[in-house]
Amino acid sequence: MAKVVIDAGHGGSDWGASYMGRKEKDDNLNLAFAVGSILENNGVDVVYTRVDDVYDTPFQKATIGNESGADLFVSLHRDAANVPGTGSGISSLVYSDSGIPAELARNINSELSDLGFIDRGVVERPNLVVLKRTKMPAVLVESGFINNENDNEKFDAEFDAVANAIATGILDTIYSRQL
Repeated sequence: MAKVVIDAGHGGSDWGASYMGRKEKDDNLNLAFAVGSILENNGVDVVYTRVDDVYDTPFQKATIGNESGADLFVSLHRDAANVPGTGSGISSLVYSDSGIPAELARNINSELSDLGFIDRGVVERPNLVVLKRTKMPAVLVESGFINNENDNEKFDAEFDAVANAIATGILDTIYSRQL
C-alpha cells in the first residue's frame, strides 16, 4: 500500500495565522493526526513531519518527505484573509496544476466542498518550498479560513468529517493511480 507524508503546517515559534487566540499550528497538528489515523486504518503507511509543537523549516519538511520514500506529500494549513471575515472556503495549492498533484488537489477539494465549504479551486504556487522541493506529488490544503467565524464553526463542528474528507481525497488518488 502507499506511503503518505502528512505535514502539519507551521509549529513551535511559527504559529502561522492566528485569530482571537486560535493558532493555525494547533489546528494543523490536530487535523494531521486525524487524517493520518484514517489513512492508517485504511492500510496506508503514514509519515508525519511533526508530532508535537516544534518548528522545522519548509526545506526540512520536504527533506523528511524525500527521505521517507513516500508516494504523496500533503501539507495541512488554514487560510487567512487580510481583513477578518472577508475570506471563506477551501483551496489546494500545487507546484503545477497537472498530473497526480492536480488530481489529488481536486479530489480533496471535491470532498471538502461536499461538506459545504466554498471551493476556491486549485492554485499553482511554484515557489512554495514544500511543493517545489518534494520529489513526490505534493499538495498544500487550506482547510477553511481561520479568521472567518463560519469556517471555524464548520471546522470545529464537523472536524471528523473534515478529516475524513481529506483522507478520502487522498485514498481516491491512491486507488485511481494504484500507488
